[in-house]
Amino acid sequence: MANNIVLAKDYVDALDEVYRNASVTVDLISDATMMRAGANANEILYPQINVTGLGDYSRSSGYTQGAVDVKWQSTKFNYDRGTKISVDTMDDEETFNIAFGMAGAELQRTKVAPEADAFTFATLSGITGISKATPTTYTSAEQFLAALLDAKNVMDEDEVPEENRILYATPTLLNSVMALDTIKSREVLAIFQIMKAVPQSRFYTAIDLLDGKSSGEEVGHYKKATTGKDINFMVIHKPAIIKFDKHIASDIIVPANNPDSDAYISKYRKYGLVDVYKNKVAGIYLSHKA
Repeated sequence: MANNIVLAKDYVDALDEVYRNASVTVDLISDATMMRAGANANEILYPQINVTGLGDYSRSSGYTQGAVDVKWQSTKFNYDRGTKISVDTMDDEETFNIAFGMAGAELQRTKVAPEADAFTFATLSGITGISKATPTTYTSAEQFLAALLDAKNVMDEDEVPEENRILYATPTLLNSVMALDTIKSREVLAIFQIMKAVPQSRFYTAIDLLDGKSSGEEVGHYKKATTGKDINFMVIHKPAIIKFDKHIASDIIVPANNPDSDAYISKYRKYGLVDVYKNKVAGIYLSHKA
């Protein structure tokens, strides 16, 4: 039993490392200390804080009485996905005991990370009240730069802090600006604390999560929804986002404990939440194609 525990521990560490290397939205993960369990198992609470404004100061009575309103808002987890992978013991042995580990890493790199990113962007795109550009396709780097300045203007006017603004854009758009190699282009990109290139295959306003069971959905994963649009770029103010992930890799089942086949089994489940603080929707700016 001790060997099984060590194997499972090492394997989970490898999963987390591969996921973080592959995901482009890992920077959005929230501080877990700001969350607490809700009354129901599928809920989480996060703090919503409001304060009253200034009042007239009186030399006779002093300050007006202000107030702080702290509410714990409840929201439900909106992502619950998982799979079970199996590797025959001979396949693993004949690859010098690396097939099982490679299968897990491949799952994370090619399936878990892309789906997590796609779900994050699609969910945030569907939030009511976020800022949006007029749908368009940028045909030049100059148009893209102008659109980024428009996004900055909107967020500045909405008093979104410049710190912690993250620019997510397609590699094609980012590379087009880099090709200009001008001081102006570098200055525009420098207004964002972090820049991340997002492959178009993860960058849609809406996706369908395939259930892995129904006809035509046996392979699982996700696809662009029929109502989905290709995203050009998003500017996200990290403090506006609630992204709370739970990775659960259950016990790894060795062949000796597998009643159905002579194979290693690993069960993986990802359960979490992507949402926005209700008073910070201005912290998201979206531009997508028509």
